[in-house]
Amino acid sequence: MKQKKVLIVASVVSFIEWFNKENVEYLRNDKSCEIHIACNFDYMDDTDETRTLQYIKKLKDEGIILHNIHFARSPFCKDNISSYKILKSIIKREKFDLIHCHTPTVSILTRLAARDARKKGTTVMYTCHGFHFHNASPKKNWILYFPIEKFMSRFTDYLVTINHEDYRRACTFNSKNVRYIPGVGVNLSKIKDCRIDRKKYKENLGLPEDSILVLSIGELIERKNHEVIIRAVAQSDNKNIYYAICGKGPLHDHLKSLSKQLGINDRVLFLGFRKDIPELCHTADISVFPSRIEGLGLAGIEAMAAGVPLVSSNVHGILDYVKDGITGYAFAPDDIKGFSVAISTLAERPSLRKSMAIECRKAVEPFDLPNALRSMWNIYDEILDKKIEDEIHNA
Repeated sequence: MKQKKVLIVASVVSFIEWFNKENVEYLRNDKSCEIHIACNFDYMDDTDETRTLQYIKKLKDEGIILHNIHFARSPFCKDNISSYKILKSIIKREKFDLIHCHTPTVSILTRLAARDARKKGTTVMYTCHGFHFHNASPKKNWILYFPIEKFMSRFTDYLVTINHEDYRRACTFNSKNVRYIPGVGVNLSKIKDCRIDRKKYKENLGLPEDSILVLSIGELIERKNHEVIIRAVAQSDNKNIYYAICGKGPLHDHLKSLSKQLGINDRVLFLGFRKDIPELCHTADISVFPSRIEGLGLAGIEAMAAGVPLVSSNVHGILDYVKDGITGYAFAPDDIKGFSVAISTLAERPSLRKSMAIECRKAVEPFDLPNALRSMWNIYDEILDKKIEDEIHNA
C-alpha cells in the first residue's frame, strides 16, 4: 500500500508554525504520510526569526518537503499569477491524496490550481480561519468577499470553520462536507498553571506597583484595531491605566505617534514579539481584543484562561467565548467610548474583575488544545482512512 501524500498550503511560515505544527506531526507520525508544505518561508516580519529558522530546520531534518512560494496577501496582486503557476505545477507533479489550504488568498489560488487534481481523486480541504463577512462587517465586505467564498466552495471537498457563525453560513454553500472545530486550540493548562510574582513583573515592565495593566496581543495591523484602545485609554480620566501591546507590524510607528499626539505615550508600551505570553496574561488586570475581523482569536482565549476579564469587539469568532457582562464586555469595533467606559469600570472595581475571572476560565474550556486537535484529526482520519479502504477495495 503506497504512502499517502499530503500538501499543506498557507501564506507564510509563521502560520504553519503557530497553527499547524501539531497537524504536521500527526500526519507524519500517526498517519505515516509524506508531508509537503507550500508557503513563503522567507517572510519573518511577524515572528521571532531565530525561533522560526530553527523550526524550518526541524521540518527539513524530519523529511518534510518544503516549497518556498512568495504568495501575495491580496487576491488582486499580479504577483499571484506566478505563484499560482508554481503551485499548479507542484500539484500536477506530486499527485497528492490530500491538499489542506489555509488563509483566504492562498486558499483561492490552491483550490483553483487543484481543480484537475480533484477530478483524479485528490481531496481538497479548506480551513477558514474567519470569513471577511459576518453579522457586524461592513456591506462592502459582503459585496466583495461573500460571492468569492460561495463560488470557491464548489471546488472544496471539506470546508472547515472555527466559529459557529461561519459554520452556519458555510452550510448554505456548495461544499458537501462542512465541519466545525473549536479553533486550533490553546494549551490552557500551561496558562492556568503559570505562577509569577506580579509585582516583580510589573516592575520589570517599568510600571508602578499599583498600576492597572491593560494588555493586547496581536500584530500591529489595521485588522487588530489597536488604535481604538489607545484612543479609549486617552479618554479615560484614570491616569493609572497603562496599555501594553505585544506584537510586531507595519503600524508600529503610527500607533506610537498617535500615543504621543494624545499625550499618553508614557502609558502605552510597545513590547514587540514576546515569548512570555502566559506570564504577561497573569500580570495583566484587564485584557482587550478589539479586532475588526476575528475567526476565533487565540489571544482572547489565552487572556481569559489566566482569569483576566476581556473587553472585546463583538465580531463573530470572539462571540463564541465572550459573554457580555459576565466574562467582560463586548462593543462594536469603533465604539471608543464603550471601550473607555468598560476599561475604566474594570480598573476601578477589583471585586468585579475577581468575579469575572471565574467565568472567564469556565468559558474557554471547550477550546483546550486536545479538544481542538482531536476535532481536526478526526477529519484527517475520515479522509485518509477512506482512501485506504477504497484502495483495498479496488485492489
